[in-house]
Amino acid sequence: MKKMKRLIVMLMVVTMLGASLSGCGKKEDAATSGNSETGGLDTSKEVELVMYVISNEPAGQATVDENFNKILKEKLNCTLKINWIGWAEYANKYPLLFSSGESFDMAYCANWLNFSSLAKKGAFMNLDELWPKYAPDNYAKHSDTAKQQAIVDGSYYCVPTLLATYSAYGPMYRTDILEGTNWDGEMNTFEDMEEYLDLVAATGNGMEPLEIYSAGSELDDMWMYYNGQYAIKGSTNDFLFIDPAEENPKLYTYYEYDKVGEFLDIMNRWNEKGFFGKSALADTDSEKLRNGKAALRVHNVDTYQGYTIEHPEYKLKYSNLVKDVSNLSFTQDAMVISNTAKNPERALAFWNLLTTDQEVYDAFNYGILGESYEVNEEGQFKILDTDKYATTAMWAVRTTDLNRDQEGTPQEINDYKDEWDAYIQDGVGAQKYRSFVIDTSSIETEYASCLSVHQQYWWPLELGYTDKEKGLTEYKEKMEAAGIDKVRQVIQEQLDAYIADLSK
Repeated sequence: MKKMKRLIVMLMVVTMLGASLSGCGKKEDAATSGNSETGGLDTSKEVELVMYVISNEPAGQATVDENFNKILKEKLNCTLKINWIGWAEYANKYPLLFSSGESFDMAYCANWLNFSSLAKKGAFMNLDELWPKYAPDNYAKHSDTAKQQAIVDGSYYCVPTLLATYSAYGPMYRTDILEGTNWDGEMNTFEDMEEYLDLVAATGNGMEPLEIYSAGSELDDMWMYYNGQYAIKGSTNDFLFIDPAEENPKLYTYYEYDKVGEFLDIMNRWNEKGFFGKSALADTDSEKLRNGKAALRVHNVDTYQGYTIEHPEYKLKYSNLVKDVSNLSFTQDAMVISNTAKNPERALAFWNLLTTDQEVYDAFNYGILGESYEVNEEGQFKILDTDKYATTAMWAVRTTDLNRDQEGTPQEINDYKDEWDAYIQDGVGAQKYRSFVIDTSSIETEYASCLSVHQQYWWPLELGYTDKEKGLTEYKEKMEAAGIDKVRQVIQEQLDAYIADLSK
């Protein structure tokens, strides 16, 4: 999502990293404490593992931890202490965590927390030998793509999540408001979307047909994915794309794409029809569909799941319009072993247990059955008191084989995921490029300038607020002045190197 707030926070984190880790040297891998003759782990000594997570600690967490540690003591002769970094302080406190010298074993990390940058600065322990030895079952479950994403400078520095997530994107839309009309229920193309939006506008119920607000439209991203293109940074609000079907794809931007004119014509027409407001980019309401003020929103399947559970009366439906579905990065949620860890072997054995044992997983992720959560006949969970309890903030632990759907999750979501799992192949199409991460360190000024120009000139152009021809010409001129050619050249060189490495 094009949320400027997240961008600002990420920039704050990057700034803190530069200052806090400038003197952080890489530590040699810790010697294992396991039995070298058997290759096993000596658990005769009880240890306390220390973990850091980012979130606000639930009021009832102490009760959950006490119960969990009873199970952990029995199974692995250790206990777990979780330290919480609240949302209000994480931008400052999280980077300092790895330069303070504090001894702790493991922490939540992610791409959005600058995993790669932290790894290069020596914040984490090298896991080349530790991961497959002390968490062998977890290691074996990971795809080649996930393992590749855990590598920084040739070595493993994190354990990615085992929960597959997907690049699927598309409209989620209310069906209750069109009951009794002649709508055919189809939602597979942009033409289908327009027919639906026309009918919503004709009902005269005062609801906005299409949700768009100040963070920008995601219809441009949707158009590119719909036509099989891939955003090189792997997420929305990008301005550089490739065709993943090409053997050696070349980067291009919007004004070079042969179908951009068709897209702008669609958006101009939707603007004229009043599908969204004339000042949508000044509208700060980001939950219009959720709150009953809009009929359709373009987003991911997880958002659809949440809205459906919250508002079953909307009779929401979802359609994926991404032609080439791939897995989102498995390091968007990851676990890292601190370079100050006292018990890295036990920490990885703990992680292996946690991601393979349903009892342990449930106790860690959901809490105490009958007290903090319940499970229905379909195996779906429900948190019983959301003022006291929540699911774990160590999101990296989520595992496809063990994870429970929240109560009320539509069966169609699992059907979608089964379909996407059957489609996705490592090294094919968009999936081939999910491990490619752009490095803008040598083009920081130019890249930031291009992002600024993109927001200032493309966002209003795509919504039909500026003239199509004049706006596209101006956008091109401004992007060239901002340094798009240099940005493209540097990232293309990185992409070519990445492709060459894949063939070795």
